[in-house]
Amino acid sequence: MWGTALAVGDDDLVRFRADVLVGLSAAQKTIPAKYFYDERGSALFEETTTLHEYYPTRTELAILTDNAAAIAARAGPGARLLEYGSGASVKVRLLLDALDGPHAYVPVDISRDHLHDAAARLADDCPALAVLPLHADYTRPFAPPRTRSDGPWLGFFPGSTIGNFTPPDAAAFLRQTRATLGEDGALVIGVDRRKAAAILDAAYNDARGVTAAFNLNLLVRINRELDGDVDLDGFDHRAHWNEARGCVEMHLVSRRAQAFSVAGRRFAFAEGETIHTEDSHKYGLEEFLGLARAAGWHPRETWTDADDLFAVYFLA
Repeated sequence: MWGTALAVGDDDLVRFRADVLVGLSAAQKTIPAKYFYDERGSALFEETTTLHEYYPTRTELAILTDNAAAIAARAGPGARLLEYGSGASVKVRLLLDALDGPHAYVPVDISRDHLHDAAARLADDCPALAVLPLHADYTRPFAPPRTRSDGPWLGFFPGSTIGNFTPPDAAAFLRQTRATLGEDGALVIGVDRRKAAAILDAAYNDARGVTAAFNLNLLVRINRELDGDVDLDGFDHRAHWNEARGCVEMHLVSRRAQAFSVAGRRFAFAEGETIHTEDSHKYGLEEFLGLARAAGWHPRETWTDADDLFAVYFLA
């Protein structure tokens, strides 16, 4: 059952321009990671998840496959499933197949075209399910759409995307999800674990250069949407593990001294100066549980893989 797509934030381009101009004006230039996900960026990310070096997607899929029935038992019958950052809606199918009579599925994503395509495919495959795509920036407060049932909300936040927030911002986001999902709601969340730096470096610097293309696509988007004249050959991709911060940092590195315009503003770069585009924090098991408890969630169950690379938590 295909529902009417809800558009939230028709001023997306205004926010994108404002965030880019503010970020490029800072001492450490930065662009929020959420702007990776235009149509091309979303497709490149999906390609990244198929790479041999990129373990998180296949590991989380294996955990969800092995434990879908246990997750469904925790959720109970008649749940309304809300997915944060739905992407291609691949992992959520495992939950939808396992859940007992889910009443609705609300995929939330910032990439409108990608959202609609994925939601349409799922609606075709599940004609009895109310599929209500919501175009929104889920890092900001939003109200779920009205549904025919008032069953409990089950949030789903896979992909270790929680790691893109700083720990204080992650706690704030978890508090926000608690408010959105309600007192009787629950949250299933995937979290990448701390591990050897060599594994992380390989995952974020793949041999085929897909992650590099994903990172550099930000500049393509700036040129297209913000009247930029960035030289796309003037920057390199760089990702490295920062042990002190507990995260992989991703940057775009200026190959030379240069300047370019964005939305009528001029920005100068020194050789080696970077645009910080993403952090991907990794958490120990108890480290994340402490973060969740501080945000008002009560951990009910944790599932991991045999190599302890990844964890899926059920929070109530």
